[in-house]
Amino acid sequence: MLKRINWKGILYGFLWTVCLASVVVLMSFIEVKKASVTCKDVRIIIPGNQNFVERSEIDNILLTAAGPLVGKPLNQINIHQLETALKANPFIEFAKVYGDMNGVIHVKVKQREPVLRIFNIADQDFYIDRNGMKIPTAASFTANVLAANGQITESFNNTVDTLRSKLAKDLFSTALYIERDTLWRDQIEQIYVNNEREIELVPRVGNHKIILGTADSLESKFLNLLMFYKKALPVAGWDAYKTINLKYANQIVCVKNAETENAGANTVKVATKPVKTDSATIKLTTQDTVKN
Repeated sequence: MLKRINWKGILYGFLWTVCLASVVVLMSFIEVKKASVTCKDVRIIIPGNQNFVERSEIDNILLTAAGPLVGKPLNQINIHQLETALKANPFIEFAKVYGDMNGVIHVKVKQREPVLRIFNIADQDFYIDRNGMKIPTAASFTANVLAANGQITESFNNTVDTLRSKLAKDLFSTALYIERDTLWRDQIEQIYVNNEREIELVPRVGNHKIILGTADSLESKFLNLLMFYKKALPVAGWDAYKTINLKYANQIVCVKNAETENAGANTVKVATKPVKTDSATIKLTTQDTVKN
């Protein structure tokens, strides 16, 4: 018995062959066209408000990698080589280069975006970008980001690198959390690592330090701090406490300033419990336990 011919499969195969042949012809045409087109201009796009890399530096990278581009045939310009040279710059996260049939070379670069500047115990300083990568500082530009100093041992070899220590990763997580919240971005001025290698926050408003401990349960800790700011400090005064300790679960431990110690206990433990609101789960004071 003769098998039925699969005309549908044959038709699909024929169409795919035609499409593939068309692509090959089109690519051949483009290559021929490129051979007759010379570079007339180089257009560079550097989006964002960071200024680690200026237009002049991009021009120098391109010139070093491939020589003068204007006047050179497009088919003699190694696009991959240009992209590789751009990405070798520690401040460039992404680079895309392509040429069009009008003889224009388009260059688009994305700069790395720092969120924290680290000053370690070896007197090195470097940035941590939004992807958690260590990048160097620039002599011509200083990013307006949080700074962290103190007992930080994370080293830097002046090249783009990943974070090694848990403390450095905690500092990065804390800086990211603060940067994403307008309230804490305005209130927290600096991060400090004390001798116990605990994270402390230095506020812009109030003569106190905030002991965060680690980056565990950041949302809960900052919600506790927010409620303490709203409920306790307006009554006691913004300078009533010298430390606000958030590192313990379900409580805030505060130490009063010397000027207010005689007015009462010098340590206040505030227990908290979750309370539902319209927008989030926050922590409200349920009891005050005074320890003399």
